[in-house]
Amino acid sequence: MPVATRRTRVKKAEPAARPAKAGARPGGAARISDVARAAGVSAATVSRVLNGTSQVSPEKAARVREVASRLGYEPFGPARALRKQRTKVWAALIADIENPFFTALVRGIEDEAVKEGHRLVLCNTDEDLAKEAAYLDVALSERMGGVIIAVASESASSLDALVARGVPLVAVDRRPSRNAIDSVFVDNALGAEQATEHLLAGGAKRVACITGPSRVSTANERLAGYRTALLRHRRAFDATLVRRGDFKQEGGHQAARSLLARRPRPDAMFVANSLMTLGALQAVREAGLRVPEDVALVGFDDAPWTTLTDPPLSVVAQPAYEVGREAARLLATGSKGLAPRHRVLAPELRVRRSSLRSPGGSA
Repeated sequence: MPVATRRTRVKKAEPAARPAKAGARPGGAARISDVARAAGVSAATVSRVLNGTSQVSPEKAARVREVASRLGYEPFGPARALRKQRTKVWAALIADIENPFFTALVRGIEDEAVKEGHRLVLCNTDEDLAKEAAYLDVALSERMGGVIIAVASESASSLDALVARGVPLVAVDRRPSRNAIDSVFVDNALGAEQATEHLLAGGAKRVACITGPSRVSTANERLAGYRTALLRHRRAFDATLVRRGDFKQEGGHQAARSLLARRPRPDAMFVANSLMTLGALQAVREAGLRVPEDVALVGFDDAPWTTLTDPPLSVVAQPAYEVGREAARLLATGSKGLAPRHRVLAPELRVRRSSLRSPGGSA
């Protein structure tokens, strides 16, 4: 009988895996960070080159394009490139996430954004123009549906590229002088005027003012309100009673120390934001002085901690949450080529014990 034979199949060897391109993300398309790393530049520079939003040296631009081509980087991603419309994502660019005012403002934006079917990306610029520009480039490259921004500088912040591309924009808290766009502000001058007038009416003779950087419109408006109250009470403006801080706690601390070293020292202070007010309180106590007996105090912004100090702090309260909600409503509806819309909300002076001087208090 013939002997049956068994045929054995020999599997073909699997082809060797191709080496990944240098700098590419394993298992997927290259990202902007991959291109930036391989080209030796920042992600913001890559975005500028590929989107043409600002000037970059020809040599650097050529290097970025060569690396992007080699890595197969697509600026908007394969799926997004097929879409003509903008994404359902908004960006909120704020100056300082540690400032309770901005925290409440962002919550207002987010709550309204969710109602409108949008998602929110939070960007903290730290008052830094370079960080701000980088985030604006990302908003462009990712085709975000809109941007709400508290500009780092009234004159130096540039929104030109977004305006040129028709990206919906709303300014909050600070005024961008170069662009006419929708905006939501608080009446800063009125709030500062009310605070200063309250201190003067309470018997203060030398009211000092600690305000923010000159590049920020809110700082200048609050200083203007302080001066208006002095004028109304027929008090001469004394520049030596004014200090500019950085809207942070340490800036308020240094400014208050400088003021308290004067002779005669101030018997009252109006401080133009909550973080600087914390610093001012620290300086008063370090000097061995009492609030309000030696130095009456009013801050700007009603942060959660202001009722927990001893004594509780008098403040100019801003409707921060409402500012955020109103900004989101403006962004959702769009101006559709009409004149920019502006909303100005009223602050509220909330008087507590830090500004109520005792009859026997010394100054």
